[in-house]
Amino acid sequence: MPSSEIAENTAPQESEHAGTEGSPDRQGLLLAGIVLLACLGLIGYGMLDTDERPEPQAVPTAEVTYEVTGTGTAEISYLALSEGGTATVEKGVALPWKKSVRAPLGKAPTVVVVLDGKGGQAACTLAIRGKHVQRSTATGEFGRATCSGELLSDDREG
Repeated sequence: MPSSEIAENTAPQESEHAGTEGSPDRQGLLLAGIVLLACLGLIGYGMLDTDERPEPQAVPTAEVTYEVTGTGTAEISYLALSEGGTATVEKGVALPWKKSVRAPLGKAPTVVVVLDGKGGQAACTLAIRGKHVQRSTATGEFGRATCSGELLSDDREG
């Protein structure tokens, strides 16, 4: 009888192994299906996410007119909104020169004139909303003139 007891004990163990031989494939398919559903859910969420983000508010501006009179050529730097409130530099500009731009409030509209090595004389003027604010003169080789003003919220135009 001892041999029959061994046979009985081994038979159930063999049937346990026989029942799980297909399980790794089923588990892999189940795991792949879950991952696929999760990915599709994330993609669907991204496409259906319709939360509108607030648009940036327009920066308040005022009209500024820069003017440089004189003769010859100069380097001119000025502030304008289209450049994001940073200075724009124009080199070798033939004088006279004039430009009207919209400058952001809170920034100081400024025009800087630097004469070339030949010298000469040039004058810059600055007007905010048509009102003259400042005038400055540059003379001689590499002469420099700066005109600036303030754009306060009282100057708001658009």
